[in-house]
Amino acid sequence: MAQRKPIVAGNWKMNGSLELVSEICGEVEKHNNADVDVIIFPPALLLKDVVNKGVMAGTQTISEFDSGAYTGEIHAKLAHEIGAKYTLVGHSERRSLFSESNQQVADKFAKAQQFGLTPILCVGETEQQRDAGKTEEVVAEQIKAVIDKLGVAALNNSVIAYEPVWAIGTGKTATPEQAQTVHKFIRHMLSSYDEQVAQTLRILYGGSVNEKNSESLFAQADIDGGLIGGASLQKDAFISICKSALGNV
Repeated sequence: MAQRKPIVAGNWKMNGSLELVSEICGEVEKHNNADVDVIIFPPALLLKDVVNKGVMAGTQTISEFDSGAYTGEIHAKLAHEIGAKYTLVGHSERRSLFSESNQQVADKFAKAQQFGLTPILCVGETEQQRDAGKTEEVVAEQIKAVIDKLGVAALNNSVIAYEPVWAIGTGKTATPEQAQTVHKFIRHMLSSYDEQVAQTLRILYGGSVNEKNSESLFAQADIDGGLIGGASLQKDAFISICKSALGNV
């Protein structure tokens, strides 16, 4: 099996402050370990401040457009120029609250790569879809939208984050076994396109990950780290999660 470097990514959503940037980034730097990639996704207005602290940073979304009359949108090129390395695309909140379609997410994925950002493609099913037995179908469609647009090789320069919608911010968490089943499915699906991509692509789990469950989640064979929400705003919890990602190195 390919050795995949774990990622712990903190998605602050519309939370945070200059004070929190100093606090969290200071702890990340203090506990820096080259065997884990730690990435902070702050609100856009704090992106430069995270970069200036020497911590790897990304945007929570980008525009699929190059320029023009798109008030409030984030240009991938400008994000890269001020130091962003990554961007989330297709987070469930973008899909549900802002009606982003699979095609729009694929367009954003392409724009990120065009301007030097590594996209983290977020996929996942709602509770209703899971209850209807459609988890694999939904996840496959979300990934195939990118493959259909760009080809499977585009996934070489990307990350996938599996986030069951029913577990985001709800306190519910997929069991390690449930999460592993979907991660294994994703890897198996990708192997039908390209075995090398399937074995080297890093797949993160997100959905109420905290310092109590991260170790057991990250111990699963196909889980390569986490996309962390609320716990990424708490320095001790976040550092504990980062340390637990070392268990599989």
